[in-house]
Amino acid sequence: MQPIEAVIFDADGTLVDSETPGLDVLHEQALALGLSWEREALHDRFRGVRMAECAASLAAEAGRHEPGFADAFLQQIRAAMAERFRRGLSPMAGAEALLRRLTLPFCIATNGPREKVELTLGLTGLLPLVQQRLYSAYEVGSFKPEPGLFLHAAAGLGVAPARCAVVEDSLPGVEAGLAAGMQVFTLLPRQQAPLALQDRAIFIRELAELERYF
Repeated sequence: MQPIEAVIFDADGTLVDSETPGLDVLHEQALALGLSWEREALHDRFRGVRMAECAASLAAEAGRHEPGFADAFLQQIRAAMAERFRRGLSPMAGAEALLRRLTLPFCIATNGPREKVELTLGLTGLLPLVQQRLYSAYEVGSFKPEPGLFLHAAAGLGVAPARCAVVEDSLPGVEAGLAAGMQVFTLLPRQQAPLALQDRAIFIRELAELERYF
């Protein structure tokens, strides 16, 4: 393991406790379309997947192929999520303390659009700690599990990929970090990762454990 010189964080489900309420909104929207997804099954299927893909998949499953429906459904989901977040959102346990004590360069690299991530970081009080060090896949043009977003972030930090740590909570994020040649730390339960990946990432239960590494 090479010395860690920079840290790249995911946002939803890693720094901000927005993954579960966001997926709950997606589940509600799926039920409203007449689909019969179980809550946990939907969470497992779409965790870490970009929202446009989620909306398109659910619209197709519901047989809603009319022009423009998937895009309108996506905007409906985003509006419902924003409303849910404004009702109450918390940082992940240990997130604020971690960002305040971290002396290494760091940034956020997310599959979400910038406006959504800035909203969730702002609602949880983390945005001032992040400042402008935020990379969105929508702006970079590469979505996890592709490695391009993380490679772009590493270049922005001026640090070689092998000396970057990635902190993630989803399988697509873990796959992206490993594909980028980075050192991956994940809140994803080990049993949810394919066997081939279980020895390639470091599994943690809470962010406070990262103090042992950087």
